[in-house]
Amino acid sequence: MGSALQPFHLAIPVDDLSKARAFYGDLLGCEEGRSADHWIDWNFFGHQLVTHVAPERIAKAHHNPVDGHDVPVPHFGVVLSMPDWYQLSERLQAKGQAFVIEPHIRFKGQVGEQATMFFYDLSGNALEFKAFEDIGQLFAK
Repeated sequence: MGSALQPFHLAIPVDDLSKARAFYGDLLGCEEGRSADHWIDWNFFGHQLVTHVAPERIAKAHHNPVDGHDVPVPHFGVVLSMPDWYQLSERLQAKGQAFVIEPHIRFKGQVGEQATMFFYDLSGNALEFKAFEDIGQLFAK
């Protein structure tokens, strides 16, 4: 495979497109792309996220312990630059977003040290946003 990082494509279930617009558009600031009666394409930090109305597919997340926190599974998100992570964290906190795991530094002083935060969208999909001071730690063992 080539070395240039390509955007991913992810389609997720939501129960209501107006709630998807409020969350992904208004709260996260994602640009809306193509849409129809039952789906919306989003520019999700340079990646293609599609919210499809499929309320019967929305399931309660499972949780696994990681570094003293209960991490929701499944979840998805983006690795941001550290300044962008702090900016998003501050934006979410200012808008009163509830967090599953508050913004913090995980694995402090260890291999894989990272900033992370977890929260749910308005349909119950779990998201994680993270950042590294040293992006070389992304896949470090």
